[in-house]
Amino acid sequence: MSQHTAVILVNLGTPDAPTKSAVRRYLKEFLWDDRIIKRNPLWWVILNGIILNTRPKRVAKLYESIWQGDSPIRTIGGQQRDALQSLVKDKADVFLAMTYGQPSLRTCLDDLALKNYQKVIVLPLFPQYSATTTGAVFDQVADFIKKTRNLPEIHLIKDYHQSETYIEALTANIQQHWQENGKAEKLLLSFHGIPQIYVDQGDPYEAQIKKTVELLAHSLGLEKSEFQLTFQSRFGPTQWLQPYTDKTLEKWANSSVKSVDIICPAFSADCLETLEEIAVENRDIFLTNGGKQYNYIPALNNTHLHIEMMHKLVTPFLKN
Repeated sequence: MSQHTAVILVNLGTPDAPTKSAVRRYLKEFLWDDRIIKRNPLWWVILNGIILNTRPKRVAKLYESIWQGDSPIRTIGGQQRDALQSLVKDKADVFLAMTYGQPSLRTCLDDLALKNYQKVIVLPLFPQYSATTTGAVFDQVADFIKKTRNLPEIHLIKDYHQSETYIEALTANIQQHWQENGKAEKLLLSFHGIPQIYVDQGDPYEAQIKKTVELLAHSLGLEKSEFQLTFQSRFGPTQWLQPYTDKTLEKWANSSVKSVDIICPAFSADCLETLEEIAVENRDIFLTNGGKQYNYIPALNNTHLHIEMMHKLVTPFLKN
């Protein structure tokens, strides 16, 4: 065992299978987290009476369309875990965990305690901090702390939205796409949205996104007219962060923009929101409204610079 030090890479999660029952279990766990939507009796009725009876069948079909033996986010997560393990060598053991679904973060933490790990480094794979993502990870770590008598030394990495290697990895990813496919008229930087009220209450997510976009645009040498920040994946009737990705693409296509490159910098691994929502649904929106060329640039996944960034983030905590 590697000096009894563990690194846990944590992503959001995925159903166990692209089936209605598996998706229902996953959505129930995800949507009943107070970090995602504030729990109250009315929300319980809406979730259990409406959403969990209507949404799983449709979402299961979407998962089925991207499933390749397993969920992409879990497959890519395993690749990231193995690649980081090869860099940290014998200084730590690297694990993959999910906030919702399997492999479970709660179970991972319990297993590490049973195996007497003395140091645990938790790296949520969310570049920009939000209470809805990284905050939910920290909640589970806090639950573990509250119930554990003999605690290991724990290090929580909050965000890396302006990490030099993160920006370098995004830059290289986009430039490689341009070298292989040419450069579109517009570059769309699509981030997962959150309700506007969360930002109004103090969530730093939007501010950190804007900093990431500022650094990335500078690194790529882009003029303001060449790129746009937007937000995707809104859910429910409340106002979410704007501008919206789908509405922007529709507007561009109707105003004679013919080609778009789109990337989702907040996603550390390709998943339903990138492979289906962005690469398929939003592509259809752009093309059916008059656009001619639409290219999705994949997430950083297990690219060398992405893994090197993870290595740099955890290295300071590996030193005895």
